[in-house]
Amino acid sequence: MRRIVVSFLFAACTSTLLWAQEVKPNWPIPSELKWEAINGYPMAYRDAGEGTPIVLVHGSPSDYRIWNAQFSDFSAGYRVVAVSLRHFYPERWDGTGTDFSIEQHAEDVAALIKKLNLGKVHLVGHSRGGAVAVEVAKSHAELIRTLVLPDGSIEMPVSETAEAKEAGDFTKRVIGTLQQNLKTGDPAKAAKIFIDMFGGPGTWAKYSEPAKEIVLVNIYSALGDKGRPISTCADVKEFG
Repeated sequence: MRRIVVSFLFAACTSTLLWAQEVKPNWPIPSELKWEAINGYPMAYRDAGEGTPIVLVHGSPSDYRIWNAQFSDFSAGYRVVAVSLRHFYPERWDGTGTDFSIEQHAEDVAALIKKLNLGKVHLVGHSRGGAVAVEVAKSHAELIRTLVLPDGSIEMPVSETAEAKEAGDFTKRVIGTLQQNLKTGDPAKAAKIFIDMFGGPGTWAKYSEPAKEIVLVNIYSALGDKGRPISTCADVKEFG
């Protein structure tokens, strides 16, 4: 019986080791980035500076580069980690798969914070990244020093009013239009229509080429957007 147990443990450990070895990027990692195997995915991130940690979570469709303007300033006095969430650049994702959600991204961010031994962090989430940051706070409050949500896109229950319905319908229409346009195989056209719907006609034309590149390389992430978890006032008070 003892031999059977030993054999089983050896097989289990060997299997775990092989699984860990297989988690590696199948795409180029820019030289400025590091990566860690997080929940079975090679998660890329930019890491610089020393001191109290700040973790930056991008929105959609974007990646860690959305924080380039702030990264140098922040890292002069803090340790700054700017993540690229699962299936965003540097991966070139086509929108297929079932492991893309706010909840999955939140678990990935929390796991990375723990793996890097950051302790309590200033967690900053922009737009969709705000929803990710809130889910981290709801599930892993022990990791949060402060929560910062610039233009955070978070779903909360509100009174049924004409304004609330109009806002909800607008969001569904924009995302639905983008998803349909992406299926035509013209991501540049889909991106232009999407950005102009949000910012008004001509907004896409005003984007710099680097900004357009960030959107285009991440645009298919919209196909994985299946809705967001609801956060209540009671949830917010738990970590407020």
